[in-house]
Amino acid sequence: MASPVFERVRGIAAAVDPFVAMLLATLVVATILPARGTAAELLPIAGSVAVAVLFFVSGLRLSPAAVAAGIRDWRLQAAILATTFVLFPAAGWAATTLATPWLSTDLALGLLFLAALPSVVQTSTAFTSIAGGNAAASVCAASASNLLGIVLTPVLVAVLTSSDTGIDGGPVLKIVSQILVPFAIGQLLHGRFGDAAARHASSLRIVDRGAILLIVYSAFGAAVVGGVWERIAVGELLIVVGLCAGLLIFMLVGTWWAGRRLGFSRENRIPLMFCGAEKSLTTGLPIAAIIFAGPMAGVVVIPVIIYHQLQLLVCALLARRLAEARSTP
Repeated sequence: MASPVFERVRGIAAAVDPFVAMLLATLVVATILPARGTAAELLPIAGSVAVAVLFFVSGLRLSPAAVAAGIRDWRLQAAILATTFVLFPAAGWAATTLATPWLSTDLALGLLFLAALPSVVQTSTAFTSIAGGNAAASVCAASASNLLGIVLTPVLVAVLTSSDTGIDGGPVLKIVSQILVPFAIGQLLHGRFGDAAARHASSLRIVDRGAILLIVYSAFGAAVVGGVWERIAVGELLIVVGLCAGLLIFMLVGTWWAGRRLGFSRENRIPLMFCGAEKSLTTGLPIAAIIFAGPMAGVVVIPVIIYHQLQLLVCALLARRLAEARSTP
């Protein structure tokens, strides 16, 4: 029989997302072999196409009925959305403000961007289900969060950073043309091709991840050419890791406490906690490529990648612990 320590280590290893390993490998490749010359000029165009394809596929897969079904429990849905787009941004702003003297402008902006992102559909629902929570509410809330995040995330970034953002004046048109329009087309075609998209989910996941890796390589490669490693110290990265861990713990504890104060059942406190604490890497990286100019995007996404791996590790262990507690007499 395996020891408890071995089982815990195996659980942690299982929680490590292979996609994050691919992202880290992409960062290494972009550091060693960044695109230059003609390739550097063509990559942003390819990245723009990748973003449009990514959100078209998202619209194609997301059932409009999935969002509408959960609106019945409006108190829970409102609490999750308020947590995602009010409480987390406020906490992120406070943490970033305290750490600003020790962080570069781009990393501080990355933390604020992280705080403004929507929740995650897949993992928040999976962890809610494992923990014995209301999985249907999790699907609805996270789906609505991603839908609203397309518009709210850029707005929140602008509010949190006031006018000193470094964001150029073109994001509105880019958001409409590369995100909203492809997503709307996908939604319109969901009735006809939604079942086919579900059957080919694995193939579409390759498209999703390939698009994101292309975006990361393009953005971070531009940052490397622009001298990112001359501006970011190891100490700053350690501070970002600490801040991401602190934000995750604060949100997990705070949402659980808030759910109890609001009178939610244990079944409903679980999706509030997971949906409220998690942030979407899949949605965040393409949006970052659109609203941040040039090499800045390559630095801004670093806190998002760090937080993503931390949330997978911690939430996987937490979901398992909640499941064990539920099954204990």
